[in-house]
Amino acid sequence: MKTIHVIRSQRVVTPDGVKAASVHIRNGKITGVREYDDLPSGATVHDARESVVMPGLVDTHVHINEPGRTDWEGFSTATRAAAAGGVTTIIEMPLNSLPATTTASAYREKVAAAAGKLSVDVGFWGGVVPGNTDQLAPLWEAGVFGFKCFLVPSGVDDFPGVAESDLRDALPALAALGAPLLAHAEIPGPIEEAAKKSAKDNASPSPRKYAAWLAARPRAAEDQAIALLTGLSGEFKTHIHIVHVSSSDALPQLRASKSQGLAITSETCPHYLTFSSEEIADGAT
Repeated sequence: MKTIHVIRSQRVVTPDGVKAASVHIRNGKITGVREYDDLPSGATVHDARESVVMPGLVDTHVHINEPGRTDWEGFSTATRAAAAGGVTTIIEMPLNSLPATTTASAYREKVAAAAGKLSVDVGFWGGVVPGNTDQLAPLWEAGVFGFKCFLVPSGVDDFPGVAESDLRDALPALAALGAPLLAHAEIPGPIEEAAKKSAKDNASPSPRKYAAWLAARPRAAEDQAIALLTGLSGEFKTHIHIVHVSSSDALPQLRASKSQGLAITSETCPHYLTFSSEEIADGAT
């Protein structure tokens, strides 16, 4: 017996804009988005009235801390919050749990910790850290969606950053698997130089000011990291995704890499956006 449900609303998000429409669902699958009053005989109608009806959002950059740091946030609260915001699928980052998701056994431990606590669909990223290249295939086969790395210290001792030599070990394995690498693209050199300059100048601006963060994380750290990653992507034919791009100076090289056919993608994040010195002078703190 076929079960037909119709969800209708005055505000349905469609490819043609927001409009009154009805979403038809047969045996758990959406079969069409039709006119507001198109109600098949025998269908169960759910009238959302003025509430927005839209596709579920997918958030591929979520940090949950279970197991090990559940008091920061665990699967139960994180996925309930996602559902409340219209996010129906999240992909969780590998570095904040104990153990970090850098081995197949750690991945299985994380999956077990999530059992019975999920309010939305959840997937997982694995991690690339120094010395775990032998774990990449087992992690991929176990079900991770891809891999994340940092080119600077991540802030988590169990998830150290990688150097170019580590990437040269890992990227051929990832290319063979067809697995993407997500990279936090900063290299240590310019950051270390900025710290030395600050100490030499005896400069200690308020850590609450955006100018202090900008001075501590110069654009060159990201620009040079992206140049390294785009070069390695071309060399090893590996899909590399640059997470939270913040430096506008890096955009031309990203565009050039894509125009050359390299498997380079990127995302921006408002928490990481950098302002010009003029904008800071005008009060962007």
